[in-house]
Amino acid sequence: MALPSEQLLLERFMKLSIATAVLTIVLKVLAAMLTGSVGFLSDALESGVNLVAAVVGFIALRIAAKPADANHQFGHGKAEYVSALVEGAMIFVAAALIIYTSALRLLNPQPLEQPGIGLALSTLASVLNLAVGLALLKAGKKYRSATLQADGHHLLTDVWTSVGVLVGIALVALTDWLWLDPMVAFAVGINILWTGYKLLKESLSSLLSESLPKEEHAELDARLAELEDEFDVLFTSRRTIASGRQRLVYLTMDVPGEWTVLAAHDIADRIEDNIDELFSGAEVFIHVEPAGTVHRRILRMP
Repeated sequence: MALPSEQLLLERFMKLSIATAVLTIVLKVLAAMLTGSVGFLSDALESGVNLVAAVVGFIALRIAAKPADANHQFGHGKAEYVSALVEGAMIFVAAALIIYTSALRLLNPQPLEQPGIGLALSTLASVLNLAVGLALLKAGKKYRSATLQADGHHLLTDVWTSVGVLVGIALVALTDWLWLDPMVAFAVGINILWTGYKLLKESLSSLLSESLPKEEHAELDARLAELEDEFDVLFTSRRTIASGRQRLVYLTMDVPGEWTVLAAHDIADRIEDNIDELFSGAEVFIHVEPAGTVHRRILRMP
């Protein structure tokens, strides 16, 4: 569960993304209207998808921040993965629209008007997307937000889209090869299809109760090794789940058979506190077994 201050910060980032999407749509639509370029039009279409995705992401962040309730006893953290799925699907929609419009223009090429103004407007939009996209990725990684990371990747995809369009429009202006405009737009559409596929794949994997990242698992294993030596216990099973910004850790702990329930409970509490210091806000579940008992060890099964 995110702290209130952290939640407000994440929501501000998404509001920034929404405002950026609105501004870039205006700039790119103006560029498309002034030049008649299908490349600029395809770029504007993708920014429209950015706006829808950012709004969905903002709503998902709000839902993910809700506390656990009777129907969602482990919280609502996975709402962020649903947002990333929606964003991936929206990227596919944008790609389909871009490929369709570029195919029509390829069959019916048209000369461009005022390409210089269009290039300037699109460049400004690209700079805005680049700055906000990098900021979202940095914050998303820091706060483990799938929504911010997905939106950041989407904005950077938009930047590459715009770069391709800018190069294509510049070449058309220099060479009068009108077919370059729709061909660049078509290539852009294929590229963002690949981006949408990768985003959907990552989001689906996370929805299927994916474990913590490898680097966090390594930190957990190192800490558990220290705790085994300190408390004379043995962790025979360890499982983790990443649920949005929430971490769930399940441990089976073997203790000396002569320990009382109170002593084992006291050690378990201290271990939970120790893991909470490592991963703030993590929920830790510890099953206690007497040492030497034969029981199922899930991670060691073939």
